[in-house]
Amino acid sequence: MTGPLLDATSFLTRLPVPARRRFDLARAAWAFPVVGAGVGALTAALAWSAHLLLPVLVAATLAVLLEVVVTGALHLDGLADCADGCGGGQDRAARLRIMKDHAVGVYGGAALVLALLLQVGVLAGLLGVLGGGQLLMLLLASGALSRAAMLPPARWLRYARAEGTAGALVAGLGTGPVVAAAGLAVAATAGTLLLVGPWVALAQLAAAVVTPALVSRWAYRSLGGVTGDVLGATAELTRTACLLVPLALLGWA
Repeated sequence: MTGPLLDATSFLTRLPVPARRRFDLARAAWAFPVVGAGVGALTAALAWSAHLLLPVLVAATLAVLLEVVVTGALHLDGLADCADGCGGGQDRAARLRIMKDHAVGVYGGAALVLALLLQVGVLAGLLGVLGGGQLLMLLLASGALSRAAMLPPARWLRYARAEGTAGALVAGLGTGPVVAAAGLAVAATAGTLLLVGPWVALAQLAAAVVTPALVSRWAYRSLGGVTGDVLGATAELTRTACLLVPLALLGWA
């Protein structure tokens, strides 16, 4: 139990964890939502604490900064690379070549700026309408759902490259860890259901299904499969959607 959790933490964050000789990412996949929930809880704790002393936009910015530091901007990097590949590549080979380049292009830079602005704005909006416990449950669930959302594409789409870090996950991932991760992610929405409301919890679940499905469709049509960047973009976009849709619902209500 501890080994997979350490592997998942090592892969998804930059938190210091004990080094392990055998790193089995596919076996650790069930723990992805556990790690995501922990990151979401840290973000919520800082956001709520900071907003008691600082303006809401400053508090939201600090909380987003914390998540970027904790995750090493891993998922944002995937989003930027996918944006560059999508915007600059004319065919599958060109898109994959652009995505492999470490330099961030115009499309990637724009995606990063817009994603961070949207995340700060959404979090600031949530701070204005939710209590501390409600915010904690919402961000905890969004963290769990977004990390679990990476696994269905990794399980049922082929790996688009000949090699890569995420290739081991795609090659070795079985159905069991995907189902276990999905179950844990759904269970994480129980707090949203109880403290925020059933419609908000359903909105989070719907966003966690629709968003990775749309990203997977793009990846299949444009790349012929998934890459580590696609999985990172899936997590980033799903997390944002799992907060944006509830905020819209709360604002409408």
